[in-house]
Amino acid sequence: MSVAMRQRPWLEHYDEGVPADVTIPDVPVDGLLRDAARRWPAAVALDFYDRRTTYAQLDEQVDRMARALRDLGVAPGDVVSLHLPTCPAFVVAFHGAMRAGAVALPMNPLYVPREVVELFAIGRPHVSIALDLVTPRVRAARSELGLGGPVVTAGIQDQLPSLKALAYPLKARREGRWHPVQETPETPHLVRMIGHAAPGRFDSAAGPEDLAVLQPTGGTTGTPKAAMLTHRNLVADAVMVAAWFPDARPGETVLGALPYFHIYGMTVAMNMSILLGQRQVLVPRPDTGEMLRLIDCKRPRMFPGVPAMYQAIAVHPKASRLDLTSVDACISGGAPLPAEIQRLFEAVTRGRVVEGYGLSEASPVTHCSPLRGDRRPGTIGVPFPSTDAAVVSVLDGHELPPGEEGELIVRGPQVMKGYYGNPDETALVLRDGWLHTGDVAVRDEDGYFRIVDRQKDLIIVGGMNVWPREIEEVLHLHPLIAEAAVVGVPHERLGEVPRAFVVPKPGALLTVEMVVEHCRANLAGYKVPRQVEFVAELPRSGVGKILRRELRDPLALRRRPQGAEASAAPTGATAAERAAGTSDVDGSSRPNASASAGSSSDGTARKDSGPE
Repeated sequence: MSVAMRQRPWLEHYDEGVPADVTIPDVPVDGLLRDAARRWPAAVALDFYDRRTTYAQLDEQVDRMARALRDLGVAPGDVVSLHLPTCPAFVVAFHGAMRAGAVALPMNPLYVPREVVELFAIGRPHVSIALDLVTPRVRAARSELGLGGPVVTAGIQDQLPSLKALAYPLKARREGRWHPVQETPETPHLVRMIGHAAPGRFDSAAGPEDLAVLQPTGGTTGTPKAAMLTHRNLVADAVMVAAWFPDARPGETVLGALPYFHIYGMTVAMNMSILLGQRQVLVPRPDTGEMLRLIDCKRPRMFPGVPAMYQAIAVHPKASRLDLTSVDACISGGAPLPAEIQRLFEAVTRGRVVEGYGLSEASPVTHCSPLRGDRRPGTIGVPFPSTDAAVVSVLDGHELPPGEEGELIVRGPQVMKGYYGNPDETALVLRDGWLHTGDVAVRDEDGYFRIVDRQKDLIIVGGMNVWPREIEEVLHLHPLIAEAAVVGVPHERLGEVPRAFVVPKPGALLTVEMVVEHCRANLAGYKVPRQVEFVAELPRSGVGKILRRELRDPLALRRRPQGAEASAAPTGATAAERAAGTSDVDGSSRPNASASAGSSSDGTARKDSGPE
């Protein structure tokens, strides 16, 4: 370890009260809940559409859940898959699995059958717990792989206050979301299963070093894998996040709008809230209007989210008519936080939103900007307590000095054990105790890190390196652009050129020429997008990360639902343009092709004759 690493220069920039290192409790994940129930038994743990569950009640439900899983034949070390949105059932099922000593395999309930089968083939879960809406899909995946064991079902209506539970089926039927599942031994009902389980304390069957979660991830290669996270990994990162907010107090409210099936929401919202004895307001479908309503009436102080959430709230017409000022502390993750989105959100809430950084392989958070101190926009801040980080050469792995670009590597108690059943991939990313992230970064003298981009997202234009994030930051500065993403596409002469996907603001009269001229004024000629395509929305993962692989694949992008795209196209577009979401430089429509414009490598303008 170099002298620079031993000194950890970033410690001088921590907010007051944030420690250099944290003490990690020697408990399993469910031990955080046991401790919270002992310290604050009557405090509200979960608030789901006004149905409130105290910490004592939640701890008792988790005891029963652990015993019910044991009755289903789940032994310590067995895998239990979870297919639930952010709701009380997820919290109970997850912590019940932890207390039973099982290994949780959380999945996005919207996964298509192919995705479910791929992950089942890795984890081969003994039992699955699924939302009633997706239970047939989960059962089919289990059957395809010859997996025995039941699929425990849960419905949103089971967890609502009585009057709302009675009204829910009527609304769900109108929206085509009413899919109750008949209760059988193969499909037991979660609430009744817990109710029939024997009461009494269930001592945790897991230890701190035991495997807790198989977290689905594409890793650094994009192929499906499962990161092995131990109880100690998860507890450590929850403790680090809590330490980053030294003035956080028990009883405060956290808006749980992130998906808990993703490690970001699981750690930064669910587990951190339990650690601190806070109230989680659970949001299964983070509709912007619903989030605004909940902020106005529930008064959350903390709101972990993704940039798309903060932007949608900041520009919503109702934002100025509601009281959003309770929001004080936000960690933004899942995608880079453009400075303009940060500014807009802070203007309507008067709170502070800081950019964090992490990856599934690190439980997930490793870096964050100080909440009260020097945030340095454009950076991911500094490493968390008890966390080391460095920038190393991609050629020989030696540590690079401040100011030089290389691969970001991290080390700390939150780093995974490896990829489940995949020693070759594990050896590629875990070396000498360091996690190689695959992200290109640069560090300054004070220990602030800036992500340049993913190594695999680098665009090489005629031998020149172009990072998509730099172009995206420029695009976000345009007053008529709501969102933007950039990928590289093949080019016969230059190898690759940037292609920009732009979401105009509602009603904006935005043209390709305006986008290109804006880029020319702020970027070197070779960085200016050669192609510009207007779209209604960017394809995203469940946690809000832009799916660049879909942007690179025109067929995948065209297969996405088109119903909302026409209304979001520029208002001056023709019907054909609105259907395709595109227009040419000269204003003519060209359905099902990208709108292309650009500059040659010397910066001179040209108009492409057709899609490249």
